[in-house]
Amino acid sequence: MADGNHELRKAGLKVTLPRVKILQMLESSEQHHMSAEDVYKALMEQGDDVGLATVYRVLTQFESAGLVVRHNFDGGHSVFEVARGEHHDHMVDIDAGTIIEFHNDEIEALQKRIVAEYGYELTDHSLVLYVRKKR
Repeated sequence: MADGNHELRKAGLKVTLPRVKILQMLESSEQHHMSAEDVYKALMEQGDDVGLATVYRVLTQFESAGLVVRHNFDGGHSVFEVARGEHHDHMVDIDAGTIIEFHNDEIEALQKRIVAEYGYELTDHSLVLYVRKKR
């Protein structure tokens, strides 16, 4: 809990029990991408009494503070992941709904080359590939 307290303070957020519980849930979950509903259900399953509105509010605060990153996969359904500072891209299995994180140096270099060819400098990007297992 001390690490969570430090992270919250460092982000300029007051340390409250709901914030600590939600941050711990996101950091310890095997599921790296969780919706607000996923967080809420997981907290309820472990006996923590945190309301769904609180979960939404805290996740938005975490996003503003840079503690989490929001992704909108599958037609606007928001999921959150802890901001670890390491860039990666995503593949979304459209049948199973699973999200696969990956990093590929060739893709990163190609994006920079394309941007440079058009006279720009790449400042940020997001790559999401929607995939289906071969049959």
